[in-house]
Amino acid sequence: MGKKVRVLIIDDSASVRQTLAGLLSQDPEIEVIGVASDPYVAANRLREDIPDVITLDVEMPRMDGITFLRKLMAQHPIPVVMCSSLTVEGSETLLQALEAGAVDIIVKPKIGASDHLAEQALMICDTVKSAAKARLRRSPRSASAAPSEHAPKLTADAMLPPARARAGDAMAKTTEIVISVGASTGGTEALKDFLVALPANAPGIVIVQHMPEKFTAAFAKRLDGLCEVSVKEAEDGDPVLRGHVLIAPGGRHLLLERTGARYFVSVRDGPLVSRHRPSVDVLFRSTARAAGPNAVGVILTGMGDDGARGMLEMKEAGAFNIAQDEESCVVFGMPKEAIARGGVDRVLPLDDIAREVMWTQHRR
Repeated sequence: MGKKVRVLIIDDSASVRQTLAGLLSQDPEIEVIGVASDPYVAANRLREDIPDVITLDVEMPRMDGITFLRKLMAQHPIPVVMCSSLTVEGSETLLQALEAGAVDIIVKPKIGASDHLAEQALMICDTVKSAAKARLRRSPRSASAAPSEHAPKLTADAMLPPARARAGDAMAKTTEIVISVGASTGGTEALKDFLVALPANAPGIVIVQHMPEKFTAAFAKRLDGLCEVSVKEAEDGDPVLRGHVLIAPGGRHLLLERTGARYFVSVRDGPLVSRHRPSVDVLFRSTARAAGPNAVGVILTGMGDDGARGMLEMKEAGAFNIAQDEESCVVFGMPKEAIARGGVDRVLPLDDIAREVMWTQHRR
């Protein structure tokens, strides 16, 4: 057994501190080294002991969580998981926290049915352990930075491959290409970089990003304001169209389906698959069935192995698959597992994936 992940909990609610500490302590790979009622108390603790991960409340009376997060990232970066109530109103603030350097989001645990609490505990513990492995940047990108400052906009012409690579264009299939993407820890920023680099005529894209429910709508809305492609949270029956991106709602599975030449998505409830809902494996397996060789799979930063099995099924069905490389990942877990299982055709830095996706559709 390796050393335990040492966690400091910062929350102004005594009941949340107690419940969260209890859930985390049940995992043999996690040790709660302390709790703090606000960032000032936490700062004193940090002078004596540095944890591997901090869970951080958003709203606290003496200093809000995002202000503390920004100070921490500038002075002594530590993996931070934001802990929030399940509200639509707070989702925009949490997206700002992710842009400011937070690794992930968890929903404050609620005492209820034992099976629901057990599922919550599983996801909270997995998120904290993933955060402990995250690669941090001391100066995260500013939320106000223009896309061109960190990810060059690629025009449709610039996306075209060299002439020699297009020699077979006349034989290319006429069926539309579909891009299926999976991401987890660090994926919100990775997806932003990937999508802002795509031109407005990019193939239809379906995405699973591990996020709690109610937060994906705000995430999609924010991306829609940055990208040339249109981005929205997926609804059951939505068509998959060129220039459009559909993101799985938090807490629900997303499947790609096809009727004749028409692609659309199904949004479904169901049990956790590969320890997640939505699950990348569910999306990738449905993509293998519905699109086969007309699909491109992309697996981005994230902890665990969700998507590895599904990506192999996509490859066996004739899809072309791309994995983000270790150097550009926040956590090189999901891409590593997909590569190890033999489901990946190309391993690329994040900045090169959009170009490769666009080139791939012209090779087919």
